Amino acid sequence: MNKYEYKVQGVDYTVEIEDVEGNIAKVNVNGIPFEVEMKQPIKAAPKVKKVEPAKVEASKVATPAAAPVAAPAAAATPGAGAKVTAPLPGTITDVKVAVGQSVNAGDVVVILEAMKMQNNIEAENSGTVTSVMVNKGDTVMEGTVLVTIG
Repeated sequence: MNKYEYKVQGVDYTVEIEDVEGNIAKVNVNGIPFEVEMKQPIKAAPKVKKVEPAKVEASKVATPAAAPVAAPAAAATPGAGAKVTAPLPGTITDVKVAVGQSVNAGDVVVILEAMKMQNNIEAENSGTVTSVMVNKGDTVMEGTVLVTIG
């Protein structure tokens, strides 16, 4: 339950949001319950479900083989060519290209989530991808080099 305190024209209000389902919010204003209809539904945070781990005998647990760990793409310096940079801070949700791949101007090279919006980051020129500086899940700042195209 979220609790907010407001002052409107010199009058204090305490607003508690109890529940939001679709576009209906159940709120208490100074202890008086109201149902508020919003013009658009808001995305509520997903409810977390607690799951208890299953108990397994130690003799029945398989030990996984060690998998080779790939080096992160951002460990190197940018390759030669035009740099494609992040236009705003966000999280990389998909990398659509690989080193050595040919791209045309306007092709989507990376998808960047910023402010709950998926942004297609496009190549500004044609060429061959010389480096990919980010991985899926990376958080980047504005101006971060994502890909270079030579």
